[in-house]
Amino acid sequence: MWMNECLNKIKKFFNIEEKKQWKEEVAKLQTDHKKEQSPESGPYDRMRRRTAFILVIGAIVCVGVTAFLLYDYFKTSAETEQALEQLRQESEAMGIPLAQEEEDALSGPSASATGASASAASVMENVQYVSPYAEAFSEYPDIQGWLCVEGMPIDYPILQREGDDEYYLYRNFQGKDDKKGSLILDEDSSVKEGNFTTNLLIHGHNMKDGSMFGDLDQYSSKDYFEEHRYMDLYTRDGEHHYEVLAVFKSQVFYVTDKVFKYYQFFQADTEEEFNDFYDNIKEMSLYDTGVTAEFGDKFLTLSTCAYHVEDGRFVVVAKEIYQ
Repeated sequence: MWMNECLNKIKKFFNIEEKKQWKEEVAKLQTDHKKEQSPESGPYDRMRRRTAFILVIGAIVCVGVTAFLLYDYFKTSAETEQALEQLRQESEAMGIPLAQEEEDALSGPSASATGASASAASVMENVQYVSPYAEAFSEYPDIQGWLCVEGMPIDYPILQREGDDEYYLYRNFQGKDDKKGSLILDEDSSVKEGNFTTNLLIHGHNMKDGSMFGDLDQYSSKDYFEEHRYMDLYTRDGEHHYEVLAVFKSQVFYVTDKVFKYYQFFQADTEEEFNDFYDNIKEMSLYDTGVTAEFGDKFLTLSTCAYHVEDGRFVVVAKEIYQ
């Protein structure tokens, strides 16, 4: 007993318990102060959480917008392709009776009356031409022709809107928004009967999926050219068949640049004008196609974007071989 009393008197004398409590209080205050200054608590913590929330919401919005745009792109592309396929099928359906009509004209009474010396061409003069794409031309007046390259995805209508060369840049043949756009006949080119220009310049997007002119740059290979050297253009007034003449890379130059600009040639009224275009494209060609041309021939020029230089272009020029 006396020992406990002694210890209590000693603790009381030195205030040991009070000092211990005081130290604990000080330590607690120091800990709370550190927490207040920490970025993981207080206003700093709230700001960090708010920033993280905004970033998450922004990311969700970006993903949602991207997903919507991709959905819209593929949906529009599918609808356009479906409408194009319907026009292709209509042209095939029209082609069958037309072919039969030609055969009948060559084997009918008019053919026998001419005798063995009558040529097929003279007999066919009596058969009025009707384009297999007549319905497309009738339904969509801006369609000026239909371009086909066997063995390639190029099987599209050619559009031209009077007074607006860029109308179909991001619209399909129906005039609906479409990032792929359409194949556009340059405003200075004409396929009208009696006003058929020396050169028909057609522009098309270089699409990564190979649509439009997305595969045109494959002509950079001579082997590819050998397998895809012929092209067909159907207009309201006739069929035009072409053979690739030159393949080259170029670009859109400044107006002040004194260089050859393939995209400014449309009509050759003189042999000098013709040779200026012909000599330049043959010189620029990536390889010799073996195909030649002379004054009076007509050209079909396909142009798409290329990325070897700023505003680059990849160009394929074909010569009309028969009509």
